[in-house]
Amino acid sequence: MAELTVDCAGVNLRNPFLLASGIWGESGESLAGAWNAGAGGVITKSIGSVPRPGYPNPTIETYERWGLLNAMGLPNPGIDEYPREIEVARRAGATVIGSIFGGSAKEFAALAERMAATGVVAIELNLSCPHAEGYGTEIGGTPEEVERVVRAVTEVVSTPVIAKITPNTRDPAALALAAERGGAAAVSAINTLRAIAIDVRLRRPVLAHGLGGLSGPAIKPVGLACVWQIFEKVSIPVVGVGGVATPEDALEYIMAGARAVEVGTQVTFDGIGVFGRLREGLSRLLDELGFARVEDAVGVAHPTTSRGLG
Repeated sequence: MAELTVDCAGVNLRNPFLLASGIWGESGESLAGAWNAGAGGVITKSIGSVPRPGYPNPTIETYERWGLLNAMGLPNPGIDEYPREIEVARRAGATVIGSIFGGSAKEFAALAERMAATGVVAIELNLSCPHAEGYGTEIGGTPEEVERVVRAVTEVVSTPVIAKITPNTRDPAALALAAERGGAAAVSAINTLRAIAIDVRLRRPVLAHGLGGLSGPAIKPVGLACVWQIFEKVSIPVVGVGGVATPEDALEYIMAGARAVEVGTQVTFDGIGVFGRLREGLSRLLDELGFARVEDAVGVAHPTTSRGLG
């Protein structure tokens, strides 16, 4: 069976499958559960400076097996309360990455210092939530804003920083380059696509907030395109996000240039047991295709990095 361990931004992962932020990460027990089910690492909910209740219901619309539309509003208990949940997950042996969001570079930096003190192995910056006013894409929508935030964070922490890039922009690769200039150790791409659904009988949006973010298998081609473009522009590792449901999905991202992939919506559909199935399936698939290690497949779909297998 092919070897699945991978180094991503200086973080050693036992396999390339990460629990995505915002899914199953409400508590230390749930993070530990994903780890025990086979995830290579777990990413917390995005945590802010103060508790935030999020938007009123309805906040999620499910579309069969091809995706979710959500506008949660970044609900979280705040940085004062959440470290105890991280400690629960770390005591279970989990490799924990902390996700944070802020409304300014200064707030991101202050949060990063607090998050780094919890012992997480890396910090993911949520610069890409498409529906929270004053946060996410509104903070990370231009290269200048991304570089400013990332630089502010990397100047105050030594923990590896991962910038999560939005697809809701003209040029995601430009945002990734800006993150690299700011000192990011890696970028993750993508977050959800801005989207909406209308209830034709009620004549209003399905979600209480109106606009939301689309995730799941329907957005995989968009995520792949972003990873492809970013891989050709940056020298730091890329984490692929968006629609990973099968080992083949994961390998597409890896061949496009990702060193790891985040799994979110599929956990909602299949539960945390999906991590064990993805791990075993990817190892068998790599072996079948002649790869001894997952790292040997990173970026091979690009003409400049492809190699013969015979």
